[in-house]
Amino acid sequence: MPGIDECLLHAMRLPGARGAALVDWTSGLALGTVGDAAGDDHETAAAETAELARMAAEHPTFAPAPCGENTEAVKSPPVEDLVVTTRTSYHVLRFVETSFDSSVLMHLWLDRAEGNLALARLRMRDLTERLVLE
Repeated sequence: MPGIDECLLHAMRLPGARGAALVDWTSGLALGTVGDAAGDDHETAAAETAELARMAAEHPTFAPAPCGENTEAVKSPPVEDLVVTTRTSYHVLRFVETSFDSSVLMHLWLDRAEGNLALARLRMRDLTERLVLE
């Protein structure tokens, strides 16, 4: 089970990866970073990423439909991941589910010409499921 640094290094092995970060989306703090940062500043990128994540996670439009007695949906954000595309890159934000009340996400920045969005989403899911936060 990888920790933060190992998880981010594995993310950077994806084709087209330019940078990755683990971010607390309630505070906007970067818990770990590797590679380049969009805008050349990891702290600013983390704060802006957190703002986008909060808007999606807390917006009623994305709330899960009522599903009876299922309380699992209440413990985690209703959004699994966000994908933002630009003309030259992909930004994939994956919410990390934990057994405690977590507000962590992984942000992966991919070069659009070299990256594979579907592969990145699958690998990020696997990485965040195995991630150990202490």
